Amino acid sequence: MRVLITGWSGYIAPLIARVLESQNQQVTGIDAGYFEKCVMGDAVCVRPKIRKDVRDLVPSDIKNFDAIIHLAALSNEAMAKLRPEWTYQINVEASLRLARMARDVGVKRFLFASSCSIYGVAEDSHATESSPLRPLSEFALSKVRVEEGLRELANDNFTPVYLRCATAYGISPRMRLDLVLNNLTGWAFSTGRARVLSDGSPWRPLVHVEDIARAYAAILMAPKALVHDQAFNVGVPGENYRIRDLGEIVQKIVPGSVVSYAGGSNPDSTNYRVSFDKISRTIPAYRPTWNVRKGVDEMYAAFLVEWIVPEDLESRNYIRIKQIRHLQESGELDENLQFNPIVEA
Repeated sequence: MRVLITGWSGYIAPLIARVLESQNQQVTGIDAGYFEKCVMGDAVCVRPKIRKDVRDLVPSDIKNFDAIIHLAALSNEAMAKLRPEWTYQINVEASLRLARMARDVGVKRFLFASSCSIYGVAEDSHATESSPLRPLSEFALSKVRVEEGLRELANDNFTPVYLRCATAYGISPRMRLDLVLNNLTGWAFSTGRARVLSDGSPWRPLVHVEDIARAYAAILMAPKALVHDQAFNVGVPGENYRIRDLGEIVQKIVPGSVVSYAGGSNPDSTNYRVSFDKISRTIPAYRPTWNVRKGVDEMYAAFLVEWIVPEDLESRNYIRIKQIRHLQESGELDENLQFNPIVEA
């Protein structure tokens, strides 16, 4: 299968590519290049074969592919708050434009990176794929809008699938420390203090980045009848945690560390638990292997090698919004969040 992955230089794409290539799929990457230089240690990351903003894609860029895995987006709430119009242009308009082009040129399957954050608040029960959607941020709202638009495009020859991933964690060649478990582990390792920026009571579902990659691979190869125009919560049964529980796990694994709380000074409005029964029942090829404790062990071992220091926790190499701001301040990105051709050259 010939597969195009957008967002190639992001956190998740290298793991998906690794899984697909191990299955002898033909994988091509496309990326604008915001995070191309953001790598962990001496990790080697293959450059995208197509270096282009997703907003600038044309039919000839995608016409020879069987499937598209669409990850490219402003990928968290902090970046989505920079300017709401950027989030709409990149996350919504460009995604639906790409999907329309894909359908028109004969791409058969379109896997969209949605998010469990679209559930917003679901504390009293475990949200299923049919639960009410209560997006509380521009980022989450953008995911809802794309899912709605993709449903209108679905037909006998074009199969969109919506992967609502839990909060990711774990080691990637393009590591991020702005994800909750990665952040807690990084702070505990480098300063001895895992910082919980709330009272720790909100719930979150967690999933290792490698298990996300396995989910994409399994859904990509699943029979059309099982996945056509379907949403799947991507995670692991039993892997819903209160934030304070994550802090306590980190404290037990990282020697000499303690947990600190910001209390009520930073209220966290999103609070949800999620059911992963549908993907477990429908896609038997999806076999996750990670849990939070194993993930913290993995990160602790990696940080011993790479030796994360306090400065890294605030570094643009690991914090996505800081890299975007750097590119803006250096003049590399223009007012539309696109690369300035003169600076780029």
